[in-house]
Amino acid sequence: MIKKILIANRGEIAVRVIRACKELNIKSVAVYSSADKDAMHVQLADESICIGPSKATDSYLNIPSLLSAYELTGADSIHPGYGFLSENYEFAKILEDHKINFIGPSANLIKKMGDKIEAKKIAKDLGLPTIKGSDKGIIDIKEAEAIAEKIGYPVLIKASGGGGGKGMKIVFESKDLEKNVIEARSEAKKFFNNDEVFIEKFFQNPRHIEVQILSDGKKVIHLGERDCTVQRRYQKLIEESPSPVLSDKEREGLLETSVNSISKLGYKGAGTLEFIYENGEFYFLEMNTRLQVEHPVSEAVSGVDLVKRQIEIASSNNLDLEQSSINFNGHAIECRINAENFKKNFQPSAGTISSCHIPSGPGTRVDSAIYQGCKVQPFYDSMIAKLISHGRDRKSAISRSLRALDEFVISGINTTIDLHQEILRHKDFLTLNYNVNWLTKSDILK
Repeated sequence: MIKKILIANRGEIAVRVIRACKELNIKSVAVYSSADKDAMHVQLADESICIGPSKATDSYLNIPSLLSAYELTGADSIHPGYGFLSENYEFAKILEDHKINFIGPSANLIKKMGDKIEAKKIAKDLGLPTIKGSDKGIIDIKEAEAIAEKIGYPVLIKASGGGGGKGMKIVFESKDLEKNVIEARSEAKKFFNNDEVFIEKFFQNPRHIEVQILSDGKKVIHLGERDCTVQRRYQKLIEESPSPVLSDKEREGLLETSVNSISKLGYKGAGTLEFIYENGEFYFLEMNTRLQVEHPVSEAVSGVDLVKRQIEIASSNNLDLEQSSINFNGHAIECRINAENFKKNFQPSAGTISSCHIPSGPGTRVDSAIYQGCKVQPFYDSMIAKLISHGRDRKSAISRSLRALDEFVISGINTTIDLHQEILRHKDFLTLNYNVNWLTKSDILK
């Protein structure tokens, strides 16, 4: 049984895992960079240990430092959170080789699903619908031209080993293909140390739908689907569950297909299957072999604590939960609050929070690690809080979100609170008249 977990992360997700540990009567160990010595996760954990200087490459991404912290504190398991090393094959493999309990899937599955080309092949073998395009990395521009002509423009060039919009280029005409392939390869090399790219058909008006699953390697269940369509440059801003655009028949088919496919993988832990949805059809996009930022909306509608279940599976190799026991209830919306000035092209806003009031009340949850007087560091991701609102239906969830956003006070830095208010009040959001490209083209950012 797990007795002490080292959390290889920071910020709100580290706080989230610490809270689950406390409820399970498991000791927690926080790791921190020198910049994070006063961070909330450091203060809340049972133990804490510094693992390096401010830069993530020297601390949160420093595998030797993390392993030293694990040994020095006597932990028996590691939870990676999301981001950083959560989907890093080398990290997971080192832990496996040294028989360190990793709260996540096998290193082999992380590697396979982390490579988008390999993941697409696996998805096709599992019976999931896939997007037309290359089945392997493109070798030269002539091959790229042949594939693009075959599937038709516009096409999307994507990095094989990454995500988050890096190494992705949209090409509408053949004359622009070579230039964008070169740029995509350059970006992919810079961000993922892998310049391999591939080509897929580009969808012009899609929605982004994903399915949350839990599995112990034998039994697989789902916690419904999430709609993550409100995005900016492939970065999600608002997520909700259930998706407001799916029919009961579409939802049932998607969830059943997802569970059946994962059942063939021998997957252990929490995972997410992501899909493009357009004109009533679903297409597999990728699989995330970790906890998602937006997992709280699934928790809100299902009543299932995903982090506790992750720990349960890692501890006993058993998921003590049946699909039939999950009763989905109401509608949930998550707003990602970032330390950014959205009126100045989302310029990051680091600094000290001079005043802070976290909203509360019925159906209101805030996952965060901020407090009055804390410093928002320039070295890490700009997300500082997640507001999750739960109501009996979408209309009430929106109303609660707006009420909570009105209560949310963060002074001293710029945030995206006002942006979320504008989105949630916009007629297109209220009438479901939007897709993943909507925000960039909307009047909100003009």
